Amino acid sequence: MTSAKEKYTKEITKFYWENGYNPEQTQMERLAFFACLLMHKNQLLNLVSRKQTDSIIENHVFISSYITKYIPEKCERFLDIGTGGGLPGIPIAVMRPDMRGVLVDSIKKKIDAVQDFIDTLMLNNVKAENYRVESPEFIEKYKNSFDLVVSRATEPLIVLLRYALPLIKEKAYMMAIKGGDLTDEFQKAELKYKTHIKKSTVFDLHYKPTNIRNAKDKKLVLLELTK
Repeated sequence: MTSAKEKYTKEITKFYWENGYNPEQTQMERLAFFACLLMHKNQLLNLVSRKQTDSIIENHVFISSYITKYIPEKCERFLDIGTGGGLPGIPIAVMRPDMRGVLVDSIKKKIDAVQDFIDTLMLNNVKAENYRVESPEFIEKYKNSFDLVVSRATEPLIVLLRYALPLIKEKAYMMAIKGGDLTDEFQKAELKYKTHIKKSTVFDLHYKPTNIRNAKDKKLVLLELTK
């Protein structure tokens, strides 16, 4: 695992340097260690697509940490809906130790793995929860708690908004990593939740050296929400 960790550390540090950032080396090492843990566990449990594990840093760990530069100021507590293998929640927790987070997934095996990652990485600012995010129990436990909701899951925006609204504070943000044409998703979401969406922005997640013109069609949707 040591050689893999060294390889991953160099890889993710290079991505940051290429894109004009000088990150904390301890954070890069922690993200690399997370990649090692994720790769190992993925052999036993399908946490991320096995087609993408050859580029686990770029496709999963880097992109999940890179979006922290888009987190609005004053956000203190985040919810990661459908965290799967801890993405993007664990990289966010590593890059933003000042924030506290809850990583939720309905599949117990995945959440058990995520809790193991959290414990091994000694992250004290996040915890894993095995719930359906729309369940009355989860809503009762966390209603009005979060000023940021994040997701890399495949749910449409209209579904993410339905999940998020009972759980956010009076003012909050949603960040979702997406791909493809979002026109239809936006139309449906804005039609149903127009009164709650104060502002929407879509960022192209282009980066050097492998996605300069965003040929991989990675997008970050940022919504400013009110109750």
